[in-house]
Amino acid sequence: MARHEGRGVTAARAMIMAAGRGERMRPLTDDCPKPLLRVRGKPLIQYHLEALRDGGVERVVINTAWLGTQIESAFDAQHGLPEIVWSREGRDFGGALETAGGIARALPLLDEVFWATASDNFVPGFRFDPAAYAHFAAGDKLAHLWLVPNPPHHPLGDFGLSPEGLALRDAPARYTYASIALYRRSFFASLPFGNPQGLKVQLVTLLREAMDNRQVTAEIYTGPWADVGTPQRLAQLNAI
Repeated sequence: MARHEGRGVTAARAMIMAAGRGERMRPLTDDCPKPLLRVRGKPLIQYHLEALRDGGVERVVINTAWLGTQIESAFDAQHGLPEIVWSREGRDFGGALETAGGIARALPLLDEVFWATASDNFVPGFRFDPAAYAHFAAGDKLAHLWLVPNPPHHPLGDFGLSPEGLALRDAPARYTYASIALYRRSFFASLPFGNPQGLKVQLVTLLREAMDNRQVTAEIYTGPWADVGTPQRLAQLNAI
């Protein structure tokens, strides 16, 4: 059963970002939040919840804004999934706080090291591996990213990768950020803890700064991955 506001709940080890409006998915997202759009019979966000459960994650923070009550209603009484704690950006600030702002808002609900993933990616084979979590937690880097080969709609990619596994702001070969990562709380130290003012900050800004300081590692994921960013891409996935 889902919990609210984190009261009496052990710090969560994962966060699913689900607060966005989904402008590019309109008109589908006019009356349905993007995380609840169905791919092959299940809501997008459910794939992540099931994968986190299979990786041993017992508690997950989900942030909400646009049509957030629909997401809560869909998963409040779900059994067999991780316990859910809600971070309600829409209620608290009237809208989503962007990626880094939303995570910073949820930090009081999260463990010192935690998984973070976007709810609108379809990654059916990804494993939230406890060994990867333990390896990252034992190190000293601030973030570890999973990158994927560039899809046709994003041919220039986002970041490079050095031979020793450091994520690079720029490089001759660039890959696309899969929106799956491990973070330390200290990665967000430049923002007020808990983001009480509701600052809107994008993750890419903090990632570039940390990359310049050699504090971000990465690896390539070659399994199926799709950014479900348009109705056409959703239709393509459901046609397979």
